[in-house]
Amino acid sequence: MRRLARPLRRAAAGAAGLGLALASAILPSSAAPAAAATATATQAVTIDGTSAGRTFDGMGAISGGGATSRLLVDYPEPQRSQILDYLFKPGYGANLQILKVEIGADANSSDGPEPSHMRSRTDLDCNRGYEWWLMEQAKQRNPSITFYGLEWAGPGWFNGGMWSQDNITYLTSWLGCAKTHGLSVGYLGGWNEIGYDKAWFENLRTALDADGNSATKLVAADTDDPEWKVATDLATDQAFNKAVAVVGAHGVCWHSDPVYTGCPGNSTALALNKPLWQSEDDNDSGGPNPTALARNLNREYIDARITANLKWALVSSWPAHLPYHGAGLMAADQPWSGAYSVDRDIWAMAHTTQFTKPGWKYLDTAGGYLAGTGANGDPHSGSYVTLRSGRDYSTVIETTDATGPATLNLKVTGGLSTGTVHVWATDMASTDPGQWFLHTQDITPKGGAYSLTVQPGYLYTVTTTTGQGKGTAVPPSRTAFPLPYTADLTHATTGSAVPYFHDWAGAFETGPCPAGAGTATCARQVLTTAPIPWHTDMGYTPLTLVGDPKWTSYQAGVDVLLEQSGSAELLGRLDHIDHDHSAYHLKITSDGTWTLFTENTSGAGTTLATGSYPGGGQGTWHNLQLAMQGPAITVSVDHVQVASVTDYSHLGGQLGLGVGGFQNADFANLTVTPLAGPAVNSLVNANSKMCLDVAGASTTEGADIVQWTCAPGKANQQWQLAPVAADTYQVASAGSGMCLDVAGASATEGAGVVQWTCAPGKANQQWRLLPVPGTGADQLVSVNSGMCLDVTGNSQTAGTKVIQWTCGSNKPNQEWTVS
Repeated sequence: MRRLARPLRRAAAGAAGLGLALASAILPSSAAPAAAATATATQAVTIDGTSAGRTFDGMGAISGGGATSRLLVDYPEPQRSQILDYLFKPGYGANLQILKVEIGADANSSDGPEPSHMRSRTDLDCNRGYEWWLMEQAKQRNPSITFYGLEWAGPGWFNGGMWSQDNITYLTSWLGCAKTHGLSVGYLGGWNEIGYDKAWFENLRTALDADGNSATKLVAADTDDPEWKVATDLATDQAFNKAVAVVGAHGVCWHSDPVYTGCPGNSTALALNKPLWQSEDDNDSGGPNPTALARNLNREYIDARITANLKWALVSSWPAHLPYHGAGLMAADQPWSGAYSVDRDIWAMAHTTQFTKPGWKYLDTAGGYLAGTGANGDPHSGSYVTLRSGRDYSTVIETTDATGPATLNLKVTGGLSTGTVHVWATDMASTDPGQWFLHTQDITPKGGAYSLTVQPGYLYTVTTTTGQGKGTAVPPSRTAFPLPYTADLTHATTGSAVPYFHDWAGAFETGPCPAGAGTATCARQVLTTAPIPWHTDMGYTPLTLVGDPKWTSYQAGVDVLLEQSGSAELLGRLDHIDHDHSAYHLKITSDGTWTLFTENTSGAGTTLATGSYPGGGQGTWHNLQLAMQGPAITVSVDHVQVASVTDYSHLGGQLGLGVGGFQNADFANLTVTPLAGPAVNSLVNANSKMCLDVAGASTTEGADIVQWTCAPGKANQQWQLAPVAADTYQVASAGSGMCLDVAGASATEGAGVVQWTCAPGKANQQWRLLPVPGTGADQLVSVNSGMCLDVTGNSQTAGTKVIQWTCGSNKPNQEWTVS
């Protein structure tokens, strides 16, 4: 099945500060210090080094499943190296132990395609794409890292589809490419989330052994429907069982807001005595969810004896308006500014990876659940696992859904060190980086005993090891994609991705321009054979994106040459993308026709203008210009204006270049110029004389809208009114770029008004301005509910929240002056 966006889990609120109380030299519990005696729960934990347990294989993340690392390549230094350090450098950040990469096939696999190393049976380019570079960077930082390759799709030249001998040849050639880069691939999978073919896995194992790749182990079946189905076939088919080394399941741990529903194991899988992996953990595919990751890394072993976790995705390095953005361990989607973000996902991973290594052993009797039930329907208040190597051990404790503190009385036995332990803690409910991954205290046990009081909403590691650390690099601030913009390809390497371009489908690469372009280097769509798609409904035509999703009024121009008969497009204000492309499309065909049309993500489109242009046909350069200024849309072909229309379908978005099929087309001299957009205004309430204000100048979705004392130059009090109909507007904050939004699209009196990411067609973000006779003020009426923007309780106090309320006459707290 397709990866589905799973609802966000909200963390239970944590205590202030570090939330940690410690007591060493513990006597019997009756003599424990008073502070420990007042804890709401007490639990004994024995850490016995002789306990049975499975071998730990490592924690890691996935680059791929949709060009997820694409924009990282374009980052400037030193920020690019800082991002890589946070991901891979030991003792600095996530300290990843496994890197799983997509084996590309030029097919969209969620948010874009990964380049193929063999675009035909006779083609082989071991330097194509960026995964080799990423693997080299990971190995440079951590020489012990393990690599794992998996396909989401295949090139179109396979005879017999994905379960063919051609694909086996394709994979062995990919492993050969890895060797040319000095990389050893430890694990190889089949076809992501599409099931499996037993004979194919057996034949692949034979081919790998014959080609000198006996050390590369096979993982089956990288599927989520159902997760453990493959275990039954492995248990009953001896040849299949012999070929496969690891059972890999996706999405084992499920979270449905606000309920945690567990990490179900499988007795048949356990009886195989093979490593069991969560070979894709996509708990964040609906957006950041670090508490779910913290739970998973512990509970997947407790519930299912899973010994490796591969988080999707490694880094959110794709445009912010594409599906699943925010699912990465960290975000890096602005190479032009160098901005990136390091959040709690990094440190949730670090609480295990910085304190263990693959090959350590879990101690089954030193892992389990904390006593009592948790918040949000969680049957457990927390969990703990312990791993050992020699005399060293590390215990990871999470209390993400706990409702109160708990005291653990720990006793170390079985040959493990009874020396000093080091305590690290992260407040998973805090957004303050100063509360993440802190070395809080050292404890010296007495007689192998000590106690620890843990607070709700936290993640802790208690360890005998040293060498951990927290990275100190600080990213620059986010900025808008600078305009004017000219695609500068003068220093690009032939065959490389176009800087700042993010392909949605196809393969747009730099290369020499055909004669007449007026420049040496073009962006060329090079793919001429449609790939085997991941899913049958993902047979997209070639499209690449560039620019800022927050662009509004601008003019884009590009020169286009069709090398074969067909069509090409210039897209503007591309605001959303899935199966179809929500944008303005200026399309030319080789028969001399141009068309301007608008389309939404459901494929519904409207032709706004169409005509013909002279000199049509393939092999000839043509210039396209698309100007969008508010609702005014102007089109020029070959520097002649051919249409001017008024339309409110798309208010802002990226630029796109498209080709009508898998054919060669060249694009040159791409430029984007800003145009004057809607004015920025203050909205002053007639009752209080205060300004409409984003509380705390927040740039976060869901921040309250309040009234506050007006102050010149405050961006969070300035608003851009973008028309969506004759008297109807989206009202966007100049400080955050987000829209005035009735929370939850409520039609209820008293519903709060917040800021939220602007989206076309959302009635709860659309406001009619109705003049109040004789005042010069307006009422702002929600299109969704028909209610007015209202200051709660006619208040004249700064900070009072703004809500929606039934409109009335002579109600100055509902009257706003646009100034």
